[in-house]
Amino acid sequence: MIFRFFIWFLFLIRGSILGVFLDNLWFISIWKNPFFHLISFFIGAIFLFLVLRISKNTGRFLARNGRKGELSRMQTNILVQEGMYAHMRHPMHLGLMLFPMAVALLLGSLSFILVIAPLEIILIITMIYLIEEPEAINKFGQAYKDYKKTTPAFCFTKACLKILIQKSSLQKE
Repeated sequence: MIFRFFIWFLFLIRGSILGVFLDNLWFISIWKNPFFHLISFFIGAIFLFLVLRISKNTGRFLARNGRKGELSRMQTNILVQEGMYAHMRHPMHLGLMLFPMAVALLLGSLSFILVIAPLEIILIITMIYLIEEPEAINKFGQAYKDYKKTTPAFCFTKACLKILIQKSSLQKE
């Protein structure tokens, strides 16, 4: 878990540094445009708020509904299939996956927004499918395989996104 957090943190730092470097090569006029930065920062702040809300709500919901007995923090032993987890298998990862885009917008780096953040999102999705999904199958067996058949990994419908950002989504359904 700590290793995954470290990798995710490196995405943000590396993306920020590389984005600023590339902006000074490719998009110097935009990089020096304060109006672009103001608009980008405003959009980024809203996006960051939503991303943090999604991560917080889904993490708390999973912590309250995915644990039985004494477990270390961030561990689950119950396959949660209700609430936002009835709409998508990885709602918490959705928030974490979109975090690089929020940082890119806050920073106002066009190359981070257009190139680096999308590549990082693809890499995070790949890690979910190659690491998280097999771990969930090992942990929950056939129940998770059945869950995969009925529930998409990610869902971007308006109704689903509304559930993810509502404060009331923390309550068990």
